[in-house]
Amino acid sequence: MNILIVSTSDIYGGAALAAFRLMRALNSGGENVKMLVRDKRSNDPDVFVVGNQLKSRWNFYFERGAIFLQNRFSKENLFDVSIANTGCSITELPLFREADVIHLHWINQGMLSVNEIEKIIASGKKVVWTMHDMWPFTGICHHAVTCINYERSCGLCPYLVSASPEDLSHSIFLKKQAIYGNGKITFVACSNWLKELAIRSPLTQGHTVVSIPNPINTDEYCQKNKFEALKRLNLPVDRKIVLFAAVKASDPRKGIHCLLEASRILAKNHNNILFIIAGGNGKELEEKLSLPAIDLGLIPPNKMVDAYNAADLFVTPSLQENLPNTLMEAMACGTPCVGFNTGGIPEMILHGENGYVAKYKDAGDLANGILWTLYKADYATLSSNARKKALKDYNESLIAQQYIDIYHA
Repeated sequence: MNILIVSTSDIYGGAALAAFRLMRALNSGGENVKMLVRDKRSNDPDVFVVGNQLKSRWNFYFERGAIFLQNRFSKENLFDVSIANTGCSITELPLFREADVIHLHWINQGMLSVNEIEKIIASGKKVVWTMHDMWPFTGICHHAVTCINYERSCGLCPYLVSASPEDLSHSIFLKKQAIYGNGKITFVACSNWLKELAIRSPLTQGHTVVSIPNPINTDEYCQKNKFEALKRLNLPVDRKIVLFAAVKASDPRKGIHCLLEASRILAKNHNNILFIIAGGNGKELEEKLSLPAIDLGLIPPNKMVDAYNAADLFVTPSLQENLPNTLMEAMACGTPCVGFNTGGIPEMILHGENGYVAKYKDAGDLANGILWTLYKADYATLSSNARKKALKDYNESLIAQQYIDIYHA
């Protein structure tokens, strides 16, 4: 069976990385899987680029420009929505024609247009769509937050300046509904939380909706000697180390303001804590934290394994999350985690067993979770349970088999 995974990128961003890891896991399991992207960042020979850089840039800017105009030249919600008015053409490519299964992942920002999705469904090929956010079952938004209009047919979109019952979110919702109705789609949510939201949308009615977590290579992400990891990263051995990681550390959706407030609370009585930051724009966060911090910058996977092993805990103050790869990676390395009670996070962090789930947006409770994990809990048990959770629920061979079952169904 030939499987074609379609994604905006191969390894840039959490959704892309999850798709890339799945491709490798499936290929290791004996399947014939290729990946088609518009933004290739790896050197993997099974990843192919559609179009050219100029066309890809045009698609990206054309869509963002249309959203910018629709919102009366406001940049406020420029990347919170996607209208998929343009994209790459893939249905005439040999890779597409040879594929038995078309497996969509995160395909926004100029990868696929709504019209191209229509062609994919009309092709008659088996279509599987892994949902890394809410866009596949809303009109235009990636995260509806408190809005439930997608449970009807959108409209009155809080992300649009000119919101109305028949606004852009409503018209694109209806267009998606008509397109999806031309075939059968297996929607895969990466968390039970996202699955429960998806089944409330009319866009998934008549289709299959299941939940399968993202995979991780638990041989690559594993426990290593802590002191050697500290040495390789030039980190002190006499500090309690808290790790934060994000592709864009300054993204407001990552809850940075909550982390900053938690650090101010911690700084009042604890001066032995050191924050390390992995990701882009980390310098800005380093300078604002109330406790000592070191920005590691964007680092490769092998150094991230060292970072997880060097850390005493991993903290994710994110306000909008599905099933973050960083939590999975930390757990696989035996590092306890602390995060808010939102999205798929409480499915990963089992409160009091492998980490601490803090009250949503409560910086004080986030600080409590950090203190509890570092100074009060049975740390060895937390660490052991974190590793066991990753092995049980996220091992790549187990996840790959679940997808293989769907492909062959």
